[in-house]
Amino acid sequence: MSGFSPKKHSLFLEIIAGIVLGLIIKTMIFDIQRVSGTSMEETLKDGQYVGIFKLQYGIKLPFSDRLILQWKTPKENDIVVFYANDKPVIKRCIATEKTPLDFSAENGYSLIVGKRQFPLNEYQYQRLKNTDMVPENTFLAIGDNYTDSVDSREYGFVRSDAVLGKAICR
Repeated sequence: MSGFSPKKHSLFLEIIAGIVLGLIIKTMIFDIQRVSGTSMEETLKDGQYVGIFKLQYGIKLPFSDRLILQWKTPKENDIVVFYANDKPVIKRCIATEKTPLDFSAENGYSLIVGKRQFPLNEYQYQRLKNTDMVPENTFLAIGDNYTDSVDSREYGFVRSDAVLGKAICR
């Protein structure tokens, strides 16, 4: 008589349970991603691996880019992962909702957040100059390598419920 013996059946269930648990952890709790590009240099290098804690801000709806339950929002200086233009990106949270924004057109265009100044091109300046503060339920995300980063200066403010996780180890 062929079939599973109790010992083989138990091993099979343990393997399936391990796979399911691994998928839950990767999808909803913790992931490791490879940095692609130089927009976060010197902090994160191209090709470097970084740990992403997906429960930092809430519970993500599996296979989507939105949180179904949110208990925190990104804080200034958090390095966060979110979707922009249908791909995951990693940037630094520069300013949170209701943070005042100033702009300058002297000696080139720039965005001023507190005591920090970020360069803008003319398109970015024209697009953002009438915004006096970070809108509610959003944050401003900019790469550490300002000159080589496509970020909120290009695609706008990031919705707080769209953040996928926080970089916690590098």
